[in-house]
Amino acid sequence: MVVNILVGLGVALFGFVLQTAMGGINRKIVARVQKRIGPKWYQEFIDIFKLFSKRSVSHGWIFDFGVIMALGGIIATAMFMPVTANIIAFEGYDNFFIFVYLLAVGMLGMAMSASGSGNPLASIGVMRALTTMLAYEVPFMIVVMTIIKLTGGTSSVSEIAAFQQIAGNNWFIIALPLGGIVAIISLMGMLGKKPFETYIAPAEIASGPMVEYGGKQLGMLFVMHEITVFIEVSLFIHLFLGGAATLGVYLLKYFLVYTALNLISSVYARFKIDQVVVFFYKWPLFMAVTQAIIAIYLGWVI
Repeated sequence: MVVNILVGLGVALFGFVLQTAMGGINRKIVARVQKRIGPKWYQEFIDIFKLFSKRSVSHGWIFDFGVIMALGGIIATAMFMPVTANIIAFEGYDNFFIFVYLLAVGMLGMAMSASGSGNPLASIGVMRALTTMLAYEVPFMIVVMTIIKLTGGTSSVSEIAAFQQIAGNNWFIIALPLGGIVAIISLMGMLGKKPFETYIAPAEIASGPMVEYGGKQLGMLFVMHEITVFIEVSLFIHLFLGGAATLGVYLLKYFLVYTALNLISSVYARFKIDQVVVFFYKWPLFMAVTQAIIAIYLGWVI
């Protein structure tokens, strides 16, 4: 058990380092696309470490405890994430629904802390974040339930990835094309990429939930954010891109997925919050239900 915990903590640390590096590289790539030079690829590491060296202001124990709860919940979630077929800290516990529940702990901790700051802009941001979450999770869950049905009822992330590697089976992004499109759109919502960046919206609500944070607390939330992105992109890789047999394959898929989403985000404007909800409950939901009917009841799978 001690070894499993250490491996799990290693996975969480790996996720932080990987995503922080990928974030810096992507800032450079997007800058080049926009004909700018951009910061150095390791600038995000410098920013985070600099924050931990600064003092922070407290708005009460709920504000402080929520940050700890948020970071702890996300680290616990990352500990269960399989990286490759051989790198799994808690084999047999990489259940999709475990990730759903544990991610909620981190998000609720963040919501509790931001609301405890007393800033109305933070409360508006939290409300927008929870509304956006309800919007993208419905179509995404329908697609995932379709995958679980097609794989014989297993909800193990590693087993779903292994199913796609069997001869004759395609990755689910190909086998379920409508579902794959829904998953990509939902992933952009999870990551808060434009046009779904409504809960941050710096020009409208001064970064929303983040408005009152600084110093060590803001540094902890940056760490939480990087690990959260690692979890969500990794879930997409395992559920829709067949996982990875080796670390090199995993890193390549991770880079391609994250870079593609950033490039798409860089050319879009931000939706209003009502537009986000209407959009997800319109086209993605329609495509997810259609894909479920086609795959489960008609048996049409590519």
